[in-house]
Amino acid sequence: MSAPVRIAMWSGPRNISTAMMRSFGARNDCAVSDEPFYGAFLKDTREPHPMAAETVAEMDCDWNRVTAALNGSIPDGKTVWYQKHMPHHMVGPIGIADFPEHRHAFLIRAPERVVASYAAKNELRRPELLGFAKLRAYFETEAQRTGSAPVVVDSDLVLQDPAGVLEGLCNALGIAWDASMLEWERGPHPQDGVWGAHWYDKVNASTRFGPAPGPLPELKDEYLAVAQACRADYDALRRHALTAAS
Repeated sequence: MSAPVRIAMWSGPRNISTAMMRSFGARNDCAVSDEPFYGAFLKDTREPHPMAAETVAEMDCDWNRVTAALNGSIPDGKTVWYQKHMPHHMVGPIGIADFPEHRHAFLIRAPERVVASYAAKNELRRPELLGFAKLRAYFETEAQRTGSAPVVVDSDLVLQDPAGVLEGLCNALGIAWDASMLEWERGPHPQDGVWGAHWYDKVNASTRFGPAPGPLPELKDEYLAVAQACRADYDALRRHALTAAS
């Protein structure tokens, strides 16, 4: 029997993170968890997110209990556990250092695309809500702990070549490539957070990754300023991004 593998995929919002969760969830050997610290984040910060009250009511909002569960047995007898995480949610006593046995990876997307997508779904008041700076800080923390750069996946490259980049990701994480990751069932999935009713309309309508993206959206005023504030952190991570498996 294979040794259990726990994968922490750290991402900002609107980064095709749910599509990536769908992809891993299509594997027969893989359990998935959807932003398990989101409830604790909303309870502690009282950020006015859509469906915040429903999310807090639905989830375990105790930082330490959630951490213990994520470090515990993999659900449903699976051997791989894909955990979708957001660094900017980590406002409590828990951080990346509390998952020393996980295999950490980082999912990024051009800030201009993130800003345009996020602003269509929620009020965007400051760059910190997109998590780029904390994503870079977690990357650097893990690189220092292990002595090598952890794996980074750029959303644009995934959409340009899903099979090639996902195979490279699986290789980097030490798990077998599985072509079933290229397709999933349409509609909401049981593992989705309750907030999926607001945020996941596009991925719920999909059965696979979307087409390669076009030019970056043109932003103005405060939206442009937010994207520019995130650009240096994105560029620093982008230098480590995987290309297709050789």
